[in-house]
Amino acid sequence: MSAAPPRPEEPLIPKRRNTELLLSLFAVAVAMFAYANVGLADNGKLPTGMWGVGAGLAAVVLVANGLIRYAAPYADPLFLPLAIFLNGIGLVLIHRLDIYDSEHYQALHKSNPVKFHIAPAGSTTNQLMYTALGIIAMAGFLLFVKDHKILQRYAYISMVSGLFLVAIPAVLPASISSANGAKSWIRFPGGVSIQPAEFGKLLLVSFFAAFLMAKRDALRVASRRVLGLNIPRGRDMGPIAVCWVLAMLILVFETDLGVSLMFFGAFVVLLYIATERTSWLVFGITAFVGGAVFIATTVPHVQQRVNNWLHPFNGELCAAQVPTPKNCPSDQISQSIYGFATGGIFGKGLDQGRPWLVGFAKNADFILVTVGEELGMVGLFALMMVYTLFVMRGFKTALLIRDNYGKLLSAGLAVTFALQVFITAGGVMRVIPLTGLPMPFLAAGGSALVANWVVVALLIRLSDSARRPLPPAIPLTDDELRNMRLAAAQRMPSNAVQGRHAQPAAPQGPEGPQRPHPLAQPGLGQSGLGQTGLGQTGLGQTGFGPGAPDGPDGPDGPDGPTPPGAADPTQPMPVRPAGAAGSAGAADVTQAVPSQPRGYGEQTMLHAAEATQAMQATSGPRPEPEQGQTESYTPAFEDDEDDDVRTRPTPAPGATPGDAAGRQSPPERRYGP
Repeated sequence: MSAAPPRPEEPLIPKRRNTELLLSLFAVAVAMFAYANVGLADNGKLPTGMWGVGAGLAAVVLVANGLIRYAAPYADPLFLPLAIFLNGIGLVLIHRLDIYDSEHYQALHKSNPVKFHIAPAGSTTNQLMYTALGIIAMAGFLLFVKDHKILQRYAYISMVSGLFLVAIPAVLPASISSANGAKSWIRFPGGVSIQPAEFGKLLLVSFFAAFLMAKRDALRVASRRVLGLNIPRGRDMGPIAVCWVLAMLILVFETDLGVSLMFFGAFVVLLYIATERTSWLVFGITAFVGGAVFIATTVPHVQQRVNNWLHPFNGELCAAQVPTPKNCPSDQISQSIYGFATGGIFGKGLDQGRPWLVGFAKNADFILVTVGEELGMVGLFALMMVYTLFVMRGFKTALLIRDNYGKLLSAGLAVTFALQVFITAGGVMRVIPLTGLPMPFLAAGGSALVANWVVVALLIRLSDSARRPLPPAIPLTDDELRNMRLAAAQRMPSNAVQGRHAQPAAPQGPEGPQRPHPLAQPGLGQSGLGQTGLGQTGLGQTGFGPGAPDGPDGPDGPDGPTPPGAADPTQPMPVRPAGAAGSAGAADVTQAVPSQPRGYGEQTMLHAAEATQAMQATSGPRPEPEQGQTESYTPAFEDDEDDDVRTRPTPAPGATPGDAAGRQSPPERRYGP
């Protein structure tokens, strides 16, 4: 038994972990520079605890980078730096708004110490704690989920869990689930609250990816084409109808337009990616817009938000006319428009604007107003470019990954992230009605931040699987190559069972002259074999003629020649000399099997065309086959149990599609007894 050749070394593909580390530290430096700018603009001093915050973020970067080096060494090097940058800028903006809250409280406390005696709790400390929880969640996911395809096994569990998390606020009392008119929270004793829909969307995206991967072939079928669109069949409209109903129920019972739009939008976009049919997009958008318009005219809270979107300055007009403007519409959108207009091109500078005029949501979905007012259009575009780059890397991962579930999961995460950015920014900028979704990584809040770090962990795992090189091919040993050639030789017709592949004798009788045997045709008889070097002398020289060990007069008898290597597995295979095509040495049909490397986890397959080509090289010219029923040989490994192809009609010249009229069709190989 010969030793196996040395295993090839692993392909050299850059892992880019050092690049990731440098970019992450640069993101921390940018955040610390902005943090120092806020303190200098406020009181001319560096903020208290600035160096501690910077050291904490740097430690988080080092830990996360080391974890990725261990658990996902081939991951995309941009996901972690982009997330660190967005999270750091969010901490700076929240700290900037906390400064105003503290100063405003001190002014109120001086005017009325009895009424204003409780200082507001800052959100910066809580956001730092949620950042640490998000990093821990990312680390746990990367350590325990070694392969993203494990999530595919729990597709229906993900569906049930995701729907439960999205729908549970609707069935809870309003005292513990309602905030600002929308029932999307769960409040626990002690002031702790979570938004379960942030985690439910991840489970639903995983289910959508698994479901569409299994059903995409059926969903691609179209019954007819109308106005350039492929109209789906009625029975295939079930999935989109179910998701539409669920989205409308969320919109009705939770009055949360953002979650409903994100839930249904992610499914429709994934459906389009899986099926590549524009008709699904048209039907999905039409169905959602129609349902949303109907609900906007019937549900009071949704109708109020739509009115504020259509008439953003009614709140200011009402406050100027009514002495007690308690029942006036909200003026958040109008203040947001003023903030973006005040910022201009380059902004007023950090801690130089008045973003607190927006109101209670200044550090949630309206935190984008702070960016627009104090960093200007340039800063806002830079922030949007970071979000765009994050989404683009998600789609690139979907293009590179090899399995269909991973493609749909990566694309679904990128689509969900992009939809959340668009819905939040569009509501603040008055592109669409206000929804209340938090800005990813920027807004204050624990549920959204931890869920976004889980999205980063998922994309890191997927990108590691996409960029990881395939294991190198392992060359075949001499014994394995000999066994492979032996198995191929045993499948040859000359070594097969006589009754399976033998040609029946030509019919004899008084009807007329007998039909000539195929081997007696011109070019295949004694003269033909002699002309091709395979006559009496040629067969004798090659060991297949009379007198040869495997010939008709040899010890093996008339059962047929045995190819080299078939009688003795240890016999070395003959080497075919270069340029020996058409000579006696070319009769070695076992050389038709090439020495192919064996891929890791794959099986080396022998193609019948290669063996046939090698044997055709020894047969010389062939006449055109006769039309009608002919008896031909079919290799055993190409045989079909349901169709006996030993007798099949030979098409006339030019009858095969693509053949020109009168063009000689490829000859059909026949084997005699």
